[in-house]
Amino acid sequence: MKQRAGAAQSRKRRGVHLGFAHPGDNRFIARMSEPKEAWSSRLGVILAVAGSAVGLGNFLRFPGLAAQYGGASFMIAYFISLLLLGIPIGWAEWTMGRSGGLAGYHSSPGIFHAIVRHPLGKYLGLMGFIIPVVVYMYYVYIEAWCLGYALNAANGTFSTPGVNYGAFFASFTGAGSDGVAIHFGLKDVGLFVLLVYVLNFFFIYKGLSKGIEFVCKWGMPLLILIALIILGRVMTLGTPDAAKPDQNVLNGLGFMWNPREVAAGLRNPQLWLAAAGQIFFSLSVGFGAIITYASYLRKKDDVVLSGLTAAAANEFCEVGLGGLITVPAAFVFLGAAGIAGQGTFGLGFNVLPIVFSKMPFGDFFATIFYLLLFIAAITSSLSMLQPGVAFFEEGLALKRKAAMGLLALLTGLGTLIVWWFSKDLKALDTLDFWIGTVGIFVQGMILVMVYSWHIGIEEAWKETHEGSAMHIPVFYKFVLKYVSPVFLLVVFVMFIAANVFGWNFAFGAGARFAPTNYVTDLVGPNPSNVARGTFLFAMAVIGFVGWLVHLAGKNWAARSNGGIKP
Repeated sequence: MKQRAGAAQSRKRRGVHLGFAHPGDNRFIARMSEPKEAWSSRLGVILAVAGSAVGLGNFLRFPGLAAQYGGASFMIAYFISLLLLGIPIGWAEWTMGRSGGLAGYHSSPGIFHAIVRHPLGKYLGLMGFIIPVVVYMYYVYIEAWCLGYALNAANGTFSTPGVNYGAFFASFTGAGSDGVAIHFGLKDVGLFVLLVYVLNFFFIYKGLSKGIEFVCKWGMPLLILIALIILGRVMTLGTPDAAKPDQNVLNGLGFMWNPREVAAGLRNPQLWLAAAGQIFFSLSVGFGAIITYASYLRKKDDVVLSGLTAAAANEFCEVGLGGLITVPAAFVFLGAAGIAGQGTFGLGFNVLPIVFSKMPFGDFFATIFYLLLFIAAITSSLSMLQPGVAFFEEGLALKRKAAMGLLALLTGLGTLIVWWFSKDLKALDTLDFWIGTVGIFVQGMILVMVYSWHIGIEEAWKETHEGSAMHIPVFYKFVLKYVSPVFLLVVFVMFIAANVFGWNFAFGAGARFAPTNYVTDLVGPNPSNVARGTFLFAMAVIGFVGWLVHLAGKNWAARSNGGIKP
């Protein structure tokens, strides 16, 4: 007994603990070794996490939501959600990622296996693998649109007299009919799908510092520079059409930001759903990227400041740039009627080409805008591949080339489904809803509950502040333990009620439920075979990955039984 106690004290002096005393122990598993692969600098990981978060939603989805829900009303709900959901759960994910990484794990299943220390623990990280890998399957397809639109803009396609932008989008993306998108000309998406696939896997093969970090260190500053150039052009548009004096920049900014019935807006549940959803998805919380990226940090790397800085960088791009470019520019040329009812894709790929065609030097600004979207997309898509590579390497003991080959095969199959079944973007929309939306809510809830309740808020709080240069206000203990889980659960239940069961947010006799197409496409009287097939494919992927996690668990258990050398 004394010998074991002496050995434990020796390990403690070296900063090494070998795990929990028993499966129910809530302490963080401590350090096995420094990660073999690491970021070259704090700036690198901050830019990588910011690059993961900054995407199409910053420049297209956010401005549209803010304009739709009355500017100031939306922003109040948005910043409340940022403070109560986005930032605190982000800190939890950074903390858990670093702790799991120092224990020798870099995938979400491995990190939960290390922290929870229960045979079922690894399955809590399942969605941290599933979400980024499945989202990549369709996100890379959208990424190809951005690159294709940039090159078509540079070629003068969008300034050609008489061009029908809606018809071009349908033809380019294959939204008009299944199978038509598999062509490889300049005005077809096929060539660009292959190009972005090669680029993504090339940079992932290069590793963290020479691949992901390299892209983000160059890509994020370039993205911000391009955005500032476009912003300068938008702010100097004035009143382009003298016959429509109301369509000017100031009124465009007013349409975006001025308060309109703030009290009534804040009583609208849909507004809170939209604001909380935007924060949650914009910051990539629960997505699987942050927990993997943070696993490559060292023991004394500051996760408090890093998490806050990455969130601030994302908010600057979203609120400070995206919120001042897209909607004001569209308002100046098309008015409020030209913006209303446009979704993310409609605003970005149907409306904005019209705007650029009416703008002096429109081809140039269209080219750099879609280049901006492409940069935002590739920094995000790289973050979707790293969790998969990390799991295959550590869970299945595959070499990097084999891990990348398996990941390319899996994601390629999913992308081919989205690419072929492109009519009305049905396959894409099905994966986005059931995995990219519902899945993120679920994983976010798991993160905050494990951090605050399984580990215990006091132990978790100490781990979060390991090496930190600033101290999180103490009231965030209460937020992380009670407010964030309850807030997230309420938002998730409301989301499912509205977007699955079609609840009209009324009570009593006025309550109405009309199942949405996400349900009727699967089990309705006239189901969609594409939606059904895509949903079954997603379930098959979850089952397959669950089996792989089971195999990985056996490998990890064998490693633990054989002893872990510090």
